[in-house]
Amino acid sequence: MATIDVVLGVEIEGTRVSFGLVDKFGNYVLEEKIPMKAHEPPESLFLRLNKKFNDIYSSVSDKYKLLGIGVAAPTANYATGTIENSSNLNWKHVNVVELVQKYWDIPVVITNDANAAALGEARYGVAKNFKNFIQITLGTGLGSGIVVDGNIVYGTDGFAGEIGHTTVVRNGRHCGCGRQGCLETYVSTSGIIRTVSELLAMHNDESVMREIPIHEMTSKLIYKAAINGDVVANTAFETTGQMLGESLANAVAILSPEAIILSEGLALAGDLIIRPTKFHMEKNLLNLFKGKVQILASGLTTGNVAILGACALIWHELQLPKHTLRVVYAE
Repeated sequence: MATIDVVLGVEIEGTRVSFGLVDKFGNYVLEEKIPMKAHEPPESLFLRLNKKFNDIYSSVSDKYKLLGIGVAAPTANYATGTIENSSNLNWKHVNVVELVQKYWDIPVVITNDANAAALGEARYGVAKNFKNFIQITLGTGLGSGIVVDGNIVYGTDGFAGEIGHTTVVRNGRHCGCGRQGCLETYVSTSGIIRTVSELLAMHNDESVMREIPIHEMTSKLIYKAAINGDVVANTAFETTGQMLGESLANAVAILSPEAIILSEGLALAGDLIIRPTKFHMEKNLLNLFKGKVQILASGLTTGNVAILGACALIWHELQLPKHTLRVVYAE
């Protein structure tokens, strides 16, 4: 019986590792996750990942052929196959490709989670017909993947596209990167919680947010309060959208994208974040760009976006001519 070609997408986060087996059309064969156990060395993680995956894959290996592995992770470097200086993972320099290929003798490639999301959007989502777009992920931090002429922009060292770490407030909020005033400290799920906390301290408006201890506050609770008309919650979304829109106006001036796509985290608030972002972006655009750039919600509404993106990454690499492949093969 003929087998169906599939790839494995892996997402590495601060608390867990998720993985999925996906065909070329974006259909999941299986999806699972394991705890991160950050206190353990990376070698232990990939040993556990290998065991968990093989336990599941052995039951379907007669139907599906695994061709390659794509990995999405914070501060992952496409050019070197490494994760470097990740504050989320406490990994200084880990060669992920080498570790993965101890167990799988197939092509492996890695990129950061925002680049993966952009590739997933281009292959399976709303960016199928775009050659130039910016993907913004609005999770705990703000990630960005930049696509120019159909290709991800990696830059000289593989780390291009860190819009979340552009300075928007001099001497502003402290960031996990060690700097102050980075965009992601204001525009992210953690950023909007900080904004609500500041608004509650600065104003006397009645708000259900005052009933929630800061350590229990989440972006979902802020969203729920906002759609119920809470003044502080709505102001927080307006403030966040303004900060994002003004920053995107600068990005448009440099990159001239067809669209900007918002995904994950705060993006799930829909018009609460998209409307103020669009308004303030347009307000601050150069006249020659006004009315030309769409702001869209992600088209990847089912499944794990980063896993799909990691799969899209390896599918893309496998379809390149052999001499141009940047995936790494085991010796």
